[in-house]
Amino acid sequence: MRTIDTDAAPRPAGHYSQAIAHGGLVFVAGQLPVDPRSPASPPGDVEEQTERALRNVEAILHAAGTDLAHLVSVTVYVTDIALWPRVDAAYARVLGDHRPARAVVPVKELHHSFLVEIQAVAARSPSTSPVTRGVLASSSLTARGRAMPPPSRGAPEDPALRR
Repeated sequence: MRTIDTDAAPRPAGHYSQAIAHGGLVFVAGQLPVDPRSPASPPGDVEEQTERALRNVEAILHAAGTDLAHLVSVTVYVTDIALWPRVDAAYARVLGDHRPARAVVPVKELHHSFLVEIQAVAARSPSTSPVTRGVLASSSLTARGRAMPPPSRGAPEDPALRR
């Protein structure tokens, strides 16, 4: 595991990291719409907050050697589901054609009265990912990182894998 740390995104205000890179993935902690260059400045409307939070995610991903185009999953916390169309429009402007898996979680309130917080998981870029370097190309790994042999030829197939 590698801790990701950059001055280009807000510093953690508690006992957590901006992100952790592990196993070809980067797990980005929830990002509030704080501008790291002027943290005391007002955050703006929900569209500006969404873009700022995504730019913080982007800065952390760049520090990890990847980018928004490698997002796999995004969780958006929003304080009022009625804001969702505006959040979604800003999100689409920033991400363009890329459509990672996404969950939207309505919450009662966020720290400092922000309207959105964004948490993300991204694949590491090809030069840093063990998957693209071929480490995982021909075998599955157990939770402890050891290669598992391929299933034997007459082994029953798990029907859940066909879904």
